[in-house]
Amino acid sequence: MSSYDIIIRPVLTEKSYAGIPTKTYTFQVAKSANKVEIKNAIEEIFNVKVENVTTAIVKGKLKRQGRTEGHTPDWKKATVRLTSDSKAIEFFESLS
Repeated sequence: MSSYDIIIRPVLTEKSYAGIPTKTYTFQVAKSANKVEIKNAIEEIFNVKVENVTTAIVKGKLKRQGRTEGHTPDWKKATVRLTSDSKAIEFFESLS
């Protein structure tokens, strides 16, 4: 699995914006990826040094259309904190 298959997209919420000044970023990642694979993928894609990675499985929500109901899929969220001497990720610099 390549680095671009592991990191799916950034998660852009109010809570994730609050972590940008402390070099903490949130991404949606592949459910099968572990913390070491996520760390290596972030370091390779963005050319930064990762201090630690925390992960969580986000449960899908119940969605209804009339009497038909279903669930959105579960997904994995990774919060990545960079080392203090590492440069920031350029994508998030314009958002803070």
